[in-house]
Amino acid sequence: MEDGLSDSGHPARPVYRVSPGETVTAWILSEVSEAYFPGQAAPGEDRVGYKFINGFVDVGDLPCRKAFWAEMVGRHIEPRLHWQPAALSLPGANRRVEFTGFWHVPTHVSRWLRGTFLADQPQEVSMRLRTCGGVRIWVNGREQVRFEPFLRNTESETNIVLVLKAGSNDILVLTEDLAERDTIWFFELELRGDSPLDIALPSVVDRGAARQLEPLARSIRPSADVFVNQPLEIIFDNPPDFDVPVHLEVYSHGHDRSILASVDLTLPAHQSTLLAETVTDLPDGYHGVRVKIGSGTAIVDRQIDAAFIGNLMPPKAAPSLAQRKQEALAFSARHGADRIGRVLAMAASGEVDEKAMERIIDATLASIERREDCSDFSMVPLLWLLAAYEQMLPSSTAAKIRTSIAAYRYWVDEPGNDVMWFWSENHVLCFHTSQLIAGQLLPDTVFSASGRTGRQQAELATTRLHRWFDSVEADGLAEWNSAAYYPVDFIGLLALERWAEPEIAARARGQLDLIFRMIALHTLAGVPAGSQGRAYDKELRAGPLTELAPFARVAFGEGWLNGGVASLPMFCAGSYRPPRDLAQYAQLQGTRSIEARYSQGLEPAKLVLFKTPSSQLSTVVDHKTGRKGHQQHVLDIRLSGHPMARLWINHPGEDDPWGTQRPSYWAGNGILPRVMQYRDVALLIADTRGSRLPWTHAYLGRDGLDEVIVDNGWLLVRAGTGFAALHGTNGLQLIEQGPTASRELRSPGSVAGWAAIIGSGDAAAFQRFCEQIKGTEVRFDGSSRTLSLTPPGRAALVLSYSGDFTVGNQPRPFVHDQPQPIITYDSAAENQIDHPFYA
Repeated sequence: MEDGLSDSGHPARPVYRVSPGETVTAWILSEVSEAYFPGQAAPGEDRVGYKFINGFVDVGDLPCRKAFWAEMVGRHIEPRLHWQPAALSLPGANRRVEFTGFWHVPTHVSRWLRGTFLADQPQEVSMRLRTCGGVRIWVNGREQVRFEPFLRNTESETNIVLVLKAGSNDILVLTEDLAERDTIWFFELELRGDSPLDIALPSVVDRGAARQLEPLARSIRPSADVFVNQPLEIIFDNPPDFDVPVHLEVYSHGHDRSILASVDLTLPAHQSTLLAETVTDLPDGYHGVRVKIGSGTAIVDRQIDAAFIGNLMPPKAAPSLAQRKQEALAFSARHGADRIGRVLAMAASGEVDEKAMERIIDATLASIERREDCSDFSMVPLLWLLAAYEQMLPSSTAAKIRTSIAAYRYWVDEPGNDVMWFWSENHVLCFHTSQLIAGQLLPDTVFSASGRTGRQQAELATTRLHRWFDSVEADGLAEWNSAAYYPVDFIGLLALERWAEPEIAARARGQLDLIFRMIALHTLAGVPAGSQGRAYDKELRAGPLTELAPFARVAFGEGWLNGGVASLPMFCAGSYRPPRDLAQYAQLQGTRSIEARYSQGLEPAKLVLFKTPSSQLSTVVDHKTGRKGHQQHVLDIRLSGHPMARLWINHPGEDDPWGTQRPSYWAGNGILPRVMQYRDVALLIADTRGSRLPWTHAYLGRDGLDEVIVDNGWLLVRAGTGFAALHGTNGLQLIEQGPTASRELRSPGSVAGWAAIIGSGDAAAFQRFCEQIKGTEVRFDGSSRTLSLTPPGRAALVLSYSGDFTVGNQPRPFVHDQPQPIITYDSAAENQIDHPFYA
């Protein structure tokens, strides 16, 4: 959409010109309306099968959606002609008008929008309507479009025709959907035909202010990758001509989205930075930031994220595992997020805040009784609390907990009308663990949802848990290396290791050993990183602030503690000890370097890691190449000089850099690439033809880097004694404005090759590294999709999109198909061959 003049030619009335192929994104918005919509409780179809994949799975239609179709499709709706504008949608990065979000219970969500279409004569305008949800459109008071597929998180489309009169046409839109936990909710109105269309905002909007808000909202970003004991600062690329009110609200990304700070500020005229001096002393974490820009009827909402930490250097950890466990319990009791794990930490450490304990238990029970999605993550530590520390609870509280336990829904075969997710490997584990321990605690109680006694529940859970272990022991985890979901896996595994009968406990211990081995291999300078089966922006850009990071500190003696308490207190309150040999991999000594290979998941994720004491390159190779991605993070570089020193390559899965889709702009891939890694070099070939965004890009953790050089298609960076280089065969463009300024390098074209290389050493070594990189020959044949890299004086590495990979003309297929990591190179071992190329 282009900003132009009105039909009268007056510049104070901006008109957005939409060309064929573009979309209409200029609207005024009502508030979002939300209404609980559960439908009738019924048992669901058990489609788990214990074969876990990364991505959405067909789970059938839940009772709430069946009721929604029956009640909502085709119903008579009176157009809402009078409502108070709550915000504006203005042209920006997103082609869609989008309200994607997360709702823990089934919720009917709806929103009204209004715009003005300008026509110089009566005409019929052809458009393509795409939506997740349902859409109705009224033109000048008459309903002209009704499109209501209401398919959960599935895009539907249809061709429509809007009949316009000459002059201004009032367009009223209703978009609605049934929100079932993570909900993609949008509509996209694309102009077809050959003629442009002029769009104006309704006269109720202060158009002068709207013209200023558009570039402000489009370019917004935090001024730093991480705020270290300093207030939040936000940058706008295009300063306004007048003072603009701004309301900031910082919130936790946790289950309850608790508000951490709220402030009203003014962005002064001609200023491009906004300093929130009172938004400081926040809990360490990667937090959401709601930014409401403007006032009256001219307000734009934007949601971004920012990282906050008290110290870039972690405090020295206690020398023994037992001492570090006690240290972490005390920290979690005092500073943990308000989740039930904090109460467990209080009980285990003896540092009890009775008011906080009561508040958290009440909120936990409310979530469980409402059967909110993810309440299974809270049920397990709640059961641990009751089993181990009932004597520390008031008798009335223990009674309430027992009542909630007996009334909970523990599996999809039990009647329910909730949107709890029973189908991913982490939820399956937590539901079965809950069912087992609840049944053991209340063996003679009849559980109301199932009609079974606790003893029967425990017997059934034991059978189900053996099926879960059969799957993950054979195939590995679909959510490999996930900083978001390993802490969730720990909820179930640590509880089983502590409370299950010996055979299940032993299987849990074996899986814990394996996960901690993978964490040790992928942890550098206290920060777990690497390729991941499921990743979110909030973990990729959080560094030491992820919920996984404290596990590295406690287990291996280096890293940070933070407010994450989903499972850390269970690790620290229990007796489980990771294998003693793992610390050597978490903290390589001297100049040692290693390579590890293994596979994870039913649809094999073939994983390669190369690591030095200062740098780490991690990839997943040959994984669903050419297919639509979900949350797979395929190539990751971590450098030790700064906790935020991170680089990766992906194909964006959506338009908006601050979006939350799966895949998103930074997390996951719209189309998965072909990758191969050998030692310290990775090659990547992307073929994204047919997708919306015809380019790939790299993320650059800029504030964590001491040197950044862009030269002749190469990016060279240094953080401390760690180095990395990236090459894009179609060239590299450093983005210098907008939400990704200085942190995004794009390589244009739907077919492209990339190379990623790491190294380490002192300043002289970095100079040699740069010289080697500049002397490296990279060739890419787009027609055959073949990429080759030849280091100075070394053999060529050649990758084809079909999967063939050679080093010096010798085939190097990936053959390590077992879930247990194998060390395939260790510079400390004797008689090593095929040494690294640059490291």
